[in-house]
Amino acid sequence: MNSRPPAPAPPLDLSRVKALLFDVDGTLADSDDQMVQRLVNLLKPLHFLIPEPQAHTFSRRLVMRLESPGNALLELADRLQIDNLIAKVLDQRARRRASHESYPVISGVPQLLQDLSLRYPMAVVSARNALTTHAFLEHNALEPYFAIVVTSQTCPHTKPFPDPLLYAAHALGVPIQNCLMIGDTVVDVRAARAAGAQSLSVLCGFGTEKELLAAGTQAILPSTADLTKFLE
Repeated sequence: MNSRPPAPAPPLDLSRVKALLFDVDGTLADSDDQMVQRLVNLLKPLHFLIPEPQAHTFSRRLVMRLESPGNALLELADRLQIDNLIAKVLDQRARRRASHESYPVISGVPQLLQDLSLRYPMAVVSARNALTTHAFLEHNALEPYFAIVVTSQTCPHTKPFPDPLLYAAHALGVPIQNCLMIGDTVVDVRAARAAGAQSLSVLCGFGTEKELLAAGTQAILPSTADLTKFLE
């Protein structure tokens, strides 16, 4: 197995950016802390093994690490030809979740999207399922800003595979090399590099500056809300 780190990414070239691709959780949606807190609560009976604040740190890292393996499980289901069954189970779970839950939007994001939609075609590229992705966008009145919404159910493979980004770029009519992927985890960075897009990471989600740089991101901002000024 090749465990060598990825080659350093070239500097971000803003002159190439003609379209924007956004992740959802931790990038548009302030969902990360809620996910982490649920896991912290589940770990409370094990306080003698994982005391606070270690439980919070452990939970945050665990949730982030589960994103990529979760995507791999969907690929395995497809290979075993049980993907339709898995999809039905996930859809039922998503409907229950969407019926009583909506994650808040990250501060400053609605105005950001309104401003940037006047300058760029934009797409959502999320590892969420379709139901909860659209529920979040509709609840926060964000859907009109996006020409296309790509979810975990749109393509045969989800991030970190390049498929969703390539699908979004094709739908927008913009070459993938002129797309900028904005996300909060190494999964977004890897997907961007695999597809041939540029990548920008934000620190308002799960990713840390150290691991995002190690994955090859080309720029890092404290929050998604800082993107308007960065792109000026």
